[in-house]
This record gives sequence, C-alpha cells and structure tokens, in this order.
Amino acid sequence: MTASPTSCPCGGYPTGTSYADCCEPALTMQEWPPTAQQLMRSRYTAHVRGDADHLFRTWHPSTRPADTDPEPGNEWTGLTVEAITAGSVQDDDGVVEYTAYYVSQDGEPNELHEVARFVRRARRWMYVGPADVV
Repeated sequence: MTASPTSCPCGGYPTGTSYADCCEPALTMQEWPPTAQQLMRSRYTAHVRGDADHLFRTWHPSTRPADTDPEPGNEWTGLTVEAITAGSVQDDDGVVEYTAYYVSQDGEPNELHEVARFVRRARRWMYVGPADVV
C-alpha cells in the first residue's frame, strides 16, 4: 500500500505522479489545490510529512481546532479515494470519501475512514470536517 519513492505520498494525482508535481506545490505554498480531492490529498501528504502549517492553513477557520498538529508516532502508509461528489474547479462545495491507512505507535495497522466536506473560501478549497452524506 505504500507509494514508491518517486511517487507522491498520496499516491499521486493522477496515480503515480511525483511529489514535486503533485502535493509539493501546495505544501510549499506555490499554488493552492484546484479541487477538493487535490486539497484532501495534500492534507494526507501533510500528515505523512508532519506539516502542521499546511493542515492549519487548509482547515476552515469555523471548524479548525486550536491544535492541528499531526498525530505523533503514526506512520501513514497509503490512501484510497472512494467517492467524490462535486468539488471541481467550478464548484463551491465538495465531498470526498477516503480511507487513509497507517501503523500506530504500537505497531498495529489501522485505517481512518472519512466522508469529508470541503468548501471554497476566498476562491480556495478548505477542509470543513466530516460530511453528513456522500
């Protein structure tokens, strides 16, 4: 389930795309992800890389917790996008269902499944939190 060294930690968008051509521009603030799915993928990559700043700036202020640091000790091992509803460059709202796989501090494999809601704020996609439905 882990990505190859040349592909982005999120698996690449499209599949197999390198980190430099996928999530790096978002994490280094060169460009904002143009779709909800690409923002979600960049947030996954931020967890992999321990980039709390990216998680903070991509979380909608109305729902953002005080602490956005990635969970310490988790080794993120893969991402599967299961469904996408809206969230394109023309939309203002979107939902992405995904499963992120990780190994916890105790060495146990785990997964995080979420149906996540995204909205556009000041022409930028922002993570809001869990959605009610896909």
